[in-house]
Amino acid sequence: TDPIKYFTFSMIISISGIWGILLNRRNIPIMSMPIESMLLAVNSNFLVFSVSSDDMMGQSFASLVPTVAAAESAIGLAIFVITFRVRGTIAVESINSIQG
Repeated sequence: TDPIKYFTFSMIISISGIWGILLNRRNIPIMSMPIESMLLAVNSNFLVFSVSSDDMMGQSFASLVPTVAAAESAIGLAIFVITFRVRGTIAVESINSIQG
């Protein structure tokens, strides 16, 4: 098989994820969705490299990516809930005023 078409697919997903982050800066949950699509692109790259090099290491890493995504989602959801309780909104403009 030709891995170039899979790398192209992964590049398109990654670029659309970057594009989604840059264009959607209104609220945080919508900004986290393109991050998940970029993790999908990384995961597909791991799998393509694993198959093309006949090595199981890429598949091992690909099995760890959903774990990282789940942890990111859980921490992000906790931050959203706390921010909404304190500020009453999850708009990105109000997050910039947080002093730490």
